[in-house]
Amino acid sequence: MRFSVYVPLMVTVVLAVLVPGPARRLAPRPAAWALACAALVTALGWLGSLALLAFAGFAQIPVVAKEGEWSVPALRADDPVYLTVATLAALALAASCAGLGVAAVRQVRHLRWARRECRRLPGDTELAVLDDPSPDAFALPGAPGRIVVSCGMLRCLADGEREALLAHERAHLHRRHHLFQALWRLTAAANPLLRPLADAGCFVLERWADEEAAAHIGDRRTVARAVGRAALASAAHPPRNALAATGGAVPQRVRALLAPPPRSRALPFVGGAALLVLCCTSLASAASDSEEMIESAKHATCTAEVEDASASTAPAPPREHRHGRCRDHDRPGTLERPGPDGPDGLRGPGTPRR
Repeated sequence: MRFSVYVPLMVTVVLAVLVPGPARRLAPRPAAWALACAALVTALGWLGSLALLAFAGFAQIPVVAKEGEWSVPALRADDPVYLTVATLAALALAASCAGLGVAAVRQVRHLRWARRECRRLPGDTELAVLDDPSPDAFALPGAPGRIVVSCGMLRCLADGEREALLAHERAHLHRRHHLFQALWRLTAAANPLLRPLADAGCFVLERWADEEAAAHIGDRRTVARAVGRAALASAAHPPRNALAATGGAVPQRVRALLAPPPRSRALPFVGGAALLVLCCTSLASAASDSEEMIESAKHATCTAEVEDASASTAPAPPREHRHGRCRDHDRPGTLERPGPDGPDGLRGPGTPRR
Protein backbone atom coordinates (compact mmCIF):
# COMPACT_ATOMS: atom_id res chain seq x y z
CA MET A 1 0.00 0.00 0.00
CA ARG A 2 2.95 2.32 0.47
CA PHE A 3 3.14 2.99 -3.27
CA SER A 4 -0.02 1.58 -4.84
CA VAL A 5 -2.33 3.99 -2.98
CA TYR A 6 -0.68 6.96 -4.72
CA VAL A 7 -0.90 5.51 -8.25
CA PRO A 8 -4.54 6.61 -8.89
CA LEU A 9 -3.61 10.15 -7.88
CA MET A 10 -0.70 10.20 -10.31
CA VAL A 11 -2.81 8.68 -13.10
CA THR A 12 -5.37 11.44 -12.58
CA VAL A 13 -2.71 14.13 -12.99
CA VAL A 14 -1.24 12.45 -16.10
CA LEU A 15 -4.63 12.12 -17.80
CA ALA A 16 -5.65 15.67 -16.91
CA VAL A 17 -2.47 17.04 -18.49
CA LEU A 18 -2.01 14.80 -21.53
CA VAL A 19 -5.52 13.80 -22.65
CA PRO A 20 -7.44 17.04 -23.45
CA GLY A 21 -5.24 18.12 -26.36
CA PRO A 22 -5.19 14.85 -28.34
CA ALA A 23 -8.88 14.19 -27.57
CA ARG A 24 -9.88 17.28 -29.55
CA ARG A 25 -8.18 15.91 -32.67
CA LEU A 26 -9.48 12.34 -32.50
CA ALA A 27 -12.70 10.95 -33.93
CA PRO A 28 -15.34 12.61 -31.72
CA ARG A 29 -17.59 9.67 -30.92
CA PRO A 30 -14.92 7.29 -29.52
CA ALA A 31 -13.17 10.26 -27.95
CA ALA A 32 -16.33 11.18 -26.01
CA TRP A 33 -16.71 7.65 -24.69
CA ALA A 34 -13.01 7.50 -23.79
CA LEU A 35 -13.20 10.81 -21.92
CA ALA A 36 -16.29 9.65 -20.04
CA CYS A 37 -14.60 6.41 -18.97
CA ALA A 38 -11.42 8.25 -18.00
CA ALA A 39 -13.30 10.80 -15.91
CA LEU A 40 -15.37 8.17 -14.13
CA VAL A 41 -12.47 5.81 -13.34
CA THR A 42 -10.05 8.52 -12.23
CA ALA A 43 -12.69 10.20 -10.05
CA LEU A 44 -13.40 6.92 -8.29
CA GLY A 45 -9.68 6.24 -7.96
CA TRP A 46 -9.17 9.73 -6.53
CA LEU A 47 -11.87 9.27 -3.89
CA GLY A 48 -10.71 5.73 -3.06
CA SER A 49 -7.08 6.74 -2.59
CA LEU A 50 -7.99 9.65 -0.35
CA ALA A 51 -10.23 7.39 1.75
CA LEU A 52 -7.50 4.75 2.16
CA LEU A 53 -4.88 7.34 3.11
CA ALA A 54 -7.18 8.93 5.67
CA PHE A 55 -8.09 5.55 7.15
CA ALA A 56 -4.48 4.33 7.32
CA GLY A 57 -3.43 7.47 9.19
CA PHE A 58 -6.35 7.76 11.59
CA ALA A 59 -6.20 4.03 12.37
CA GLN A 60 -2.88 4.68 14.13
CA ILE A 61 -4.49 6.98 16.68
CA PRO A 62 -4.61 5.09 20.00
CA VAL A 63 -8.27 5.88 20.66
CA VAL A 64 -9.29 4.61 17.21
CA ALA A 65 -7.06 1.55 17.56
CA LYS A 66 -8.62 0.74 20.92
CA GLU A 67 -12.11 0.82 19.42
CA GLY A 68 -11.01 -1.31 16.48
CA GLU A 69 -8.99 -3.68 18.70
CA TRP A 70 -5.81 -3.59 16.66
CA SER A 71 -2.18 -2.87 17.46
CA VAL A 72 -0.80 0.60 16.71
CA PRO A 73 2.86 -0.54 16.57
CA ALA A 74 1.91 -3.25 14.08
CA LEU A 75 0.14 -0.70 11.86
CA ARG A 76 3.06 1.69 11.96
CA ALA A 77 5.44 -1.12 11.06
CA ASP A 78 3.33 -2.24 8.09
CA ASP A 79 2.30 1.13 6.65
CA PRO A 80 3.63 4.26 8.37
CA VAL A 81 1.22 6.93 7.06
CA TYR A 82 1.85 10.20 8.85
CA LEU A 83 -1.04 11.87 10.60
CA THR A 84 -0.44 15.06 8.59
CA VAL A 85 -0.88 13.17 5.31
CA ALA A 86 -4.02 11.49 6.64
CA THR A 87 -5.46 14.83 7.75
CA LEU A 88 -4.85 16.42 4.35
CA ALA A 89 -6.38 13.40 2.64
CA ALA A 90 -9.42 13.56 4.90
CA LEU A 91 -9.91 17.28 4.20
CA ALA A 92 -9.58 16.72 0.45
CA LEU A 93 -12.03 13.83 0.65
CA ALA A 94 -14.55 15.95 2.54
CA ALA A 95 -14.21 18.78 0.01
CA SER A 96 -14.62 16.34 -2.89
CA CYS A 97 -17.74 14.80 -1.39
CA ALA A 98 -19.22 18.23 -0.68
CA GLY A 99 -18.52 19.41 -4.22
CA LEU A 100 -19.99 16.21 -5.63
CA GLY A 101 -23.15 16.66 -3.58
CA VAL A 102 -23.62 20.27 -4.70
CA ALA A 103 -23.03 19.34 -8.35
CA ALA A 104 -25.50 16.46 -8.11
CA VAL A 105 -28.19 18.79 -6.75
CA ARG A 106 -27.54 21.24 -9.58
CA GLN A 107 -27.79 18.51 -12.21
CA VAL A 108 -31.08 17.29 -10.79
CA ARG A 109 -32.45 20.83 -10.81
CA HIS A 110 -31.28 21.35 -14.39
CA LEU A 111 -32.97 18.17 -15.60
CA ARG A 112 -36.20 19.15 -13.84
CA TRP A 113 -36.06 22.59 -15.42
CA ALA A 114 -35.49 21.05 -18.86
CA ARG A 115 -38.49 18.74 -18.45
CA ARG A 116 -40.70 21.63 -17.36
CA GLU A 117 -39.56 23.68 -20.34
CA CYS A 118 -40.30 20.80 -22.68
CA ARG A 119 -43.88 20.67 -21.41
CA ARG A 120 -44.34 24.44 -21.66
CA LEU A 121 -43.13 24.74 -25.25
CA PRO A 122 -45.80 25.09 -27.93
CA GLY A 123 -46.69 22.10 -30.07
CA ASP A 124 -46.30 18.40 -29.46
CA THR A 125 -43.59 17.53 -31.99
CA GLU A 126 -39.85 17.17 -31.51
CA LEU A 127 -39.22 20.63 -33.01
CA ALA A 128 -40.43 23.76 -31.22
CA VAL A 129 -40.11 27.10 -33.04
CA LEU A 130 -40.13 30.16 -30.81
CA ASP A 131 -41.42 33.51 -32.05
CA ASP A 132 -38.29 35.28 -30.87
CA PRO A 133 -36.22 37.68 -33.00
CA SER A 134 -32.99 36.84 -31.13
CA PRO A 135 -31.10 33.95 -32.80
CA ASP A 136 -31.07 30.87 -30.61
CA ALA A 137 -31.03 27.09 -31.08
CA PHE A 138 -30.49 24.31 -28.53
CA ALA A 139 -31.68 20.88 -27.46
CA LEU A 140 -33.62 20.32 -24.24
CA PRO A 141 -33.15 16.89 -22.65
CA GLY A 142 -36.25 15.24 -21.37
CA ALA A 143 -38.61 12.39 -22.08
CA PRO A 144 -38.01 12.31 -25.01
CA GLY A 145 -36.70 15.91 -25.20
CA ARG A 146 -37.18 18.66 -27.76
CA ILE A 147 -35.26 20.84 -30.21
CA VAL A 148 -35.79 24.57 -29.74
CA VAL A 149 -35.09 27.06 -32.55
CA SER A 150 -36.03 30.71 -32.67
CA CYS A 151 -37.37 32.51 -35.71
CA GLY A 152 -34.41 34.84 -35.55
CA MET A 153 -32.01 31.91 -36.01
CA LEU A 154 -34.00 30.48 -38.93
CA ARG A 155 -33.91 33.85 -40.74
CA CYS A 156 -30.11 33.90 -40.51
CA LEU A 157 -29.65 30.57 -42.31
CA ALA A 158 -30.33 29.22 -45.77
CA ASP A 159 -32.43 26.13 -46.40
CA GLY A 160 -29.54 23.64 -46.37
CA GLU A 161 -28.00 25.33 -43.36
CA ARG A 162 -31.26 25.11 -41.46
CA GLU A 163 -31.36 21.39 -42.10
CA ALA A 164 -27.76 21.10 -40.92
CA LEU A 165 -28.57 23.03 -37.75
CA LEU A 166 -31.55 20.81 -36.96
CA ALA A 167 -29.49 17.68 -37.67
CA HIS A 168 -26.84 18.96 -35.25
CA GLU A 169 -29.36 19.50 -32.44
CA ARG A 170 -31.07 16.19 -33.21
CA ALA A 171 -27.73 14.43 -32.76
CA HIS A 172 -27.37 16.03 -29.32
CA LEU A 173 -30.81 14.82 -28.40
CA HIS A 174 -30.73 11.29 -29.76
CA ARG A 175 -27.20 10.49 -28.57
CA ARG A 176 -28.02 11.55 -25.01
CA HIS A 177 -25.18 14.04 -24.84
CA HIS A 178 -26.61 15.60 -21.70
CA LEU A 179 -25.66 12.43 -19.81
CA PHE A 180 -22.04 12.83 -20.88
CA GLN A 181 -22.14 16.44 -19.73
CA ALA A 182 -23.63 15.49 -16.38
CA LEU A 183 -20.93 12.87 -15.83
CA TRP A 184 -18.12 15.31 -16.59
CA ARG A 185 -19.59 17.98 -14.36
CA LEU A 186 -19.95 15.57 -11.46
CA THR A 187 -16.42 14.21 -11.80
CA ALA A 188 -14.96 17.70 -12.14
CA ALA A 189 -16.81 18.72 -8.98
CA ALA A 190 -15.40 15.72 -7.12
CA ASN A 191 -11.89 16.31 -8.45
CA PRO A 192 -11.02 19.80 -9.80
CA LEU A 193 -8.05 18.30 -11.66
CA LEU A 194 -10.55 16.74 -14.08
CA ARG A 195 -11.91 20.08 -15.31
CA PRO A 196 -9.68 20.02 -18.43
CA LEU A 197 -11.26 16.66 -19.31
CA ALA A 198 -14.72 18.16 -18.88
CA ASP A 199 -13.89 21.14 -21.11
CA ALA A 200 -12.44 18.86 -23.77
CA GLY A 201 -15.51 16.64 -23.47
CA CYS A 202 -17.90 19.53 -24.20
CA PHE A 203 -15.93 20.38 -27.34
CA VAL A 204 -15.92 16.73 -28.41
CA LEU A 205 -19.70 16.56 -28.04
CA GLU A 206 -20.10 19.51 -30.41
CA ARG A 207 -17.75 17.85 -32.87
CA TRP A 208 -19.72 14.63 -32.56
CA ALA A 209 -22.94 16.47 -33.42
CA ASP A 210 -21.16 18.22 -36.31
CA GLU A 211 -20.03 14.91 -37.78
CA GLU A 212 -23.52 13.44 -37.37
CA ALA A 213 -25.00 16.43 -39.19
CA ALA A 214 -22.40 16.20 -41.95
CA ALA A 215 -23.16 12.52 -42.44
CA HIS A 216 -26.89 13.28 -42.57
CA ILE A 217 -26.61 16.21 -44.98
CA GLY A 218 -23.81 14.74 -47.05
CA ASP A 219 -21.99 18.08 -47.35
CA ARG A 220 -19.42 19.08 -44.74
CA ARG A 221 -19.11 22.64 -46.09
CA THR A 222 -22.82 23.29 -45.59
CA VAL A 223 -22.55 22.24 -41.95
CA ALA A 224 -19.45 24.42 -41.52
CA ARG A 225 -21.32 27.45 -42.94
CA ALA A 226 -24.29 26.74 -40.67
CA VAL A 227 -22.10 26.54 -37.60
CA GLY A 228 -20.21 29.72 -38.53
CA ARG A 229 -23.31 31.78 -39.34
CA ALA A 230 -25.15 30.59 -36.27
CA ALA A 231 -22.19 31.56 -34.09
CA LEU A 232 -21.91 35.01 -35.67
CA ALA A 233 -25.65 35.61 -35.39
CA SER A 234 -25.77 34.67 -31.72
CA ALA A 235 -22.51 36.38 -30.73
CA ALA A 236 -24.43 38.99 -28.76
CA HIS A 237 -26.71 36.35 -27.26
CA PRO A 238 -24.75 33.57 -25.54
CA PRO A 239 -26.50 30.17 -25.66
CA ARG A 240 -28.76 29.40 -22.73
CA ASN A 241 -27.96 25.71 -23.01
CA ALA A 242 -24.61 23.96 -23.46
CA LEU A 243 -26.08 21.60 -26.07
CA ALA A 244 -26.24 24.28 -28.72
CA ALA A 245 -24.82 24.56 -32.21
CA THR A 246 -22.96 27.71 -31.16
CA GLY A 247 -21.15 26.01 -28.26
CA GLY A 248 -17.50 25.05 -28.09
CA ALA A 249 -14.60 26.58 -29.99
CA VAL A 250 -16.37 27.49 -33.24
CA PRO A 251 -13.25 28.26 -35.35
CA GLN A 252 -11.76 24.85 -34.55
CA ARG A 253 -15.06 23.16 -35.36
CA VAL A 254 -15.28 24.94 -38.71
CA ARG A 255 -11.70 23.97 -39.61
CA ALA A 256 -12.43 20.36 -38.69
CA LEU A 257 -15.55 20.37 -40.89
CA LEU A 258 -13.64 21.82 -43.84
CA ALA A 259 -11.05 19.05 -43.49
CA PRO A 260 -11.67 15.35 -44.25
CA PRO A 261 -13.36 13.29 -41.53
CA PRO A 262 -10.92 12.27 -38.77
CA ARG A 263 -9.59 8.75 -38.99
CA SER A 264 -9.84 6.36 -36.08
CA ARG A 265 -6.53 5.80 -34.30
CA ALA A 266 -6.17 2.99 -31.82
CA LEU A 267 -2.88 3.93 -30.12
CA PRO A 268 -4.19 6.84 -27.98
CA PHE A 269 -7.14 4.75 -26.79
CA VAL A 270 -4.90 1.78 -25.98
CA GLY A 271 -2.57 4.00 -23.95
CA GLY A 272 -5.46 5.57 -22.07
CA ALA A 273 -6.99 2.17 -21.38
CA ALA A 274 -3.66 0.95 -19.98
CA LEU A 275 -3.55 3.90 -17.58
CA LEU A 276 -7.11 3.23 -16.45
CA VAL A 277 -6.33 -0.45 -15.87
CA LEU A 278 -3.27 0.58 -13.86
CA CYS A 279 -5.44 2.92 -11.79
CA CYS A 280 -8.01 0.18 -11.05
CA THR A 281 -5.46 -2.51 -10.20
CA SER A 282 -3.47 -0.18 -7.96
CA LEU A 283 -6.57 0.86 -6.06
CA ALA A 284 -7.64 -2.77 -5.64
CA SER A 285 -4.15 -3.70 -4.45
CA ALA A 286 -4.11 -0.82 -1.96
CA ALA A 287 -7.51 -1.85 -0.60
CA SER A 288 -6.37 -5.46 -0.25
CA ASP A 289 -3.16 -4.39 1.50
CA SER A 290 -5.17 -2.21 3.87
CA GLU A 291 -7.42 -5.12 4.79
CA GLU A 292 -4.45 -7.41 5.37
CA MET A 293 -2.77 -4.70 7.44
CA ILE A 294 -5.79 -4.42 9.73
CA GLU A 295 -6.06 -8.21 10.08
CA SER A 296 -2.36 -8.44 10.93
CA ALA A 297 -2.71 -5.66 13.52
CA LYS A 298 -5.71 -7.43 15.10
CA HIS A 299 -3.76 -10.70 15.17
CA ALA A 300 -0.86 -8.95 16.87
CA THR A 301 -3.24 -7.62 19.53
CA CYS A 302 -4.71 -11.07 20.14
CA THR A 303 -1.24 -12.62 20.39
CA ALA A 304 -0.14 -10.00 22.92
CA GLU A 305 -3.25 -10.60 25.03
CA VAL A 306 -2.69 -14.36 25.03
CA GLU A 307 0.95 -13.93 26.06
CA ASP A 308 -0.02 -11.56 28.88
CA ALA A 309 -2.66 -14.00 30.14
CA SER A 310 -0.22 -16.91 30.01
CA ALA A 311 2.41 -14.96 31.90
CA SER A 312 -0.03 -14.03 34.68
CA THR A 313 -1.37 -17.59 35.21
CA ALA A 314 1.85 -19.68 34.75
CA PRO A 315 3.17 -21.64 37.85
CA ALA A 316 6.45 -20.69 39.49
CA PRO A 317 9.52 -22.36 38.00
CA PRO A 318 10.76 -25.53 39.86
CA ARG A 319 13.54 -25.12 42.42
CA GLU A 320 16.28 -27.66 43.01
CA HIS A 321 18.78 -27.83 45.86
CA ARG A 322 21.64 -29.96 44.76
CA HIS A 323 23.23 -30.24 48.18
CA GLY A 324 20.10 -30.27 50.37
CA ARG A 325 17.29 -32.68 50.98
CA CYS A 326 14.53 -30.50 49.39
CA ARG A 327 14.09 -30.80 45.62
CA ASP A 328 10.99 -29.13 44.22
CA HIS A 329 10.13 -31.10 41.12
CA ASP A 330 6.47 -31.85 41.66
CA ARG A 331 5.46 -29.86 44.74
CA PRO A 332 7.30 -27.18 46.67
CA GLY A 333 8.62 -28.40 50.05
CA THR A 334 8.38 -32.15 49.29
CA LEU A 335 11.08 -34.16 51.08
CA GLU A 336 12.91 -36.78 49.14
CA ARG A 337 13.01 -40.20 50.74
CA PRO A 338 16.52 -41.61 51.24
CA GLY A 339 17.34 -44.59 49.09
CA PRO A 340 18.94 -47.78 50.25
CA ASP A 341 22.33 -46.20 49.89
CA GLY A 342 21.44 -43.06 51.80
CA PRO A 343 20.46 -39.63 50.57
CA ASP A 344 23.69 -39.19 48.64
CA GLY A 345 23.91 -42.67 47.22
CA LEU A 346 26.05 -44.00 50.13
CA ARG A 347 25.15 -47.12 51.92
CA GLY A 348 23.68 -46.53 55.35
CA PRO A 349 24.76 -48.35 58.46
CA GLY A 350 23.30 -51.77 58.89
CA THR A 351 22.07 -51.98 55.34
CA PRO A 352 22.74 -55.43 54.00
CA ARG A 353 24.47 -55.86 50.71
CA ARG A 354 22.56 -57.37 47.86
